[in-house]
This record gives sequence, structure tokens and C-alpha cells, in this order.
Amino acid sequence: MIGRLNHVAIAVPDLESASAQYRDTLGAKVNPPQDEPDHGVTVVFIELPNTKIELLQPLGENSPIQGFLDKNPSGGIHHICYEVDDILAARDTLKASGARILGTGDPKIGAHGKPVLFLHPKDFTGTLVELEQL
Repeated sequence: MIGRLNHVAIAVPDLESASAQYRDTLGAKVNPPQDEPDHGVTVVFIELPNTKIELLQPLGENSPIQGFLDKNPSGGIHHICYEVDDILAARDTLKASGARILGTGDPKIGAHGKPVLFLHPKDFTGTLVELEQL
């Protein structure tokens, strides 16, 4: 069902500093920040030859990323994202197997302009998993 690794998301307390570290220290291609108000985050994508890194910073007072940063003040890996061909079919298969879909269970449009869903970390070895439709 899952396909290619789309990105690894890292929550950071300072998006500008983290972006500079990837750009200036590691020599990566760093895209400009983009606000994602529906998800409560500002994101920066770092393009690698085989995948992407997504840096996340809270956007607004009710950002779900803020709770993560409160527990991990230096930041850290927040989630991993896999591509799927059909997000609704993937959702239905996962639900039938007992996996929990976060939120309403209906896909939202993610930072790449494609439908996404998040899977409960307790169902996937403590890892928050995002699925993104190709």
C-alpha cells in the first residue's frame, strides 16, 4: 500500500536558524517558508536527491506542533510521510485493520497541495505517520 518515502518532518523552535543550518552547513537546497494555517504550522522543505526534509515551526497559538516543542524544546523528528496511490482506499484498508486515523478521517490538503491523512503513533511503533496521495 505505501510507496516512496516523501519526507521526514522535524519540528524546530527556530525555522530561520534550522533552515540556515541545512543551507549553509550541509549545502542543501532550502525552499522558502510557507504558512499552512489549516495545519497550524509554517514549513520549509529541504530537497534531497532521494526525498525531502520538512522543517515545522508552530503557526499561531493553537498549533499542534507547540505541544511537541514543549516536550522537546530543541525540536526533533515529528513524523514521516509515505506516498500512496489512493488515499481513500488506503484509509479504508487501514481502518478495517484497526488502525486509527487522526482527526475526522477525511483527508486535508497538505503543504504540497495534495490530500493527506495522519495515523495514530500508538498504532505504528510510536511514530506519527502521514500519508500523502500521489
